Amino acid sequence: MRRSRSSAAAKLRGQKRSGASAASGASAAPAVATSAPSATRTRRSASQAGSKSQAAEKPPSEKPRLRRSSPRAQEEGPGEPPPPELALLPPPPPPTPATPTSSASNLDLGEQRERWETFQKRQKLTSEGAAKLLLDTFEYQGLVKHTGGCHCGAVRFEVWASADLHIFDCNCSICKKKQNRHFIVPASRFKLLKGAEHITTYTFNTHKAQHTFCKRCGVQSFYTPRSNPGGFGIAPHCLDEGTVRSMVTEEFNGSDWEKAMKEHKTIKNMSKE
Repeated sequence: MRRSRSSAAAKLRGQKRSGASAASGASAAPAVATSAPSATRTRRSASQAGSKSQAAEKPPSEKPRLRRSSPRAQEEGPGEPPPPELALLPPPPPPTPATPTSSASNLDLGEQRERWETFQKRQKLTSEGAAKLLLDTFEYQGLVKHTGGCHCGAVRFEVWASADLHIFDCNCSICKKKQNRHFIVPASRFKLLKGAEHITTYTFNTHKAQHTFCKRCGVQSFYTPRSNPGGFGIAPHCLDEGTVRSMVTEEFNGSDWEKAMKEHKTIKNMSKE
């Protein structure tokens, strides 16, 4: 009996010891488990610090966004250097300065400057007007400027010719009907002042003669003759008064035009300079 009791007590003590050891093992496991997350945090923080340092050392892989430069920024200074093929080209030449308008101030008149300015004041002319008067006098020596036009005034012109006019009185079919007496000048000495839109033209036969007249009043103050297609025939009776000194009239047999042109020695050259 005592042996059975002692063995039973020994078994009971062994069970208690095994339970205590199991309890102690269970309590140690959570400690390991709790220590694992802290180690994981330590590793993560270290890896994050390493990645940050690597990111700081390496340049960003993404391409930078391009900014559109405004016109003002382009004016202030160049953004990017020019391509190599453009860099090899020579620089463009500087802009040519504008030519100043001609006036007495920039003309080398020398000792004649005072006379020129006095002449302008007396004649009440600008520098351009005085130069035009001088050129007209020099270019058309011995000639005067006649002005004239149609009856209603829609057509006006000026012509440089002699004060002593040589008039042709033609008897061709049209000149006889409209009494076309005229003197001939080169085209360079004639200038239409106004009325181009009021002029109409009549032609017939060879259509070389251009019979121009005013559409409003029907007056022919000038035309282009067949004998001188490079000039103008001016009607003396359409000139303004005061510039004609004398007139000499010559009859021209326009009814037999070809024969009259062969026999006449000067009419072909009336429109030449």
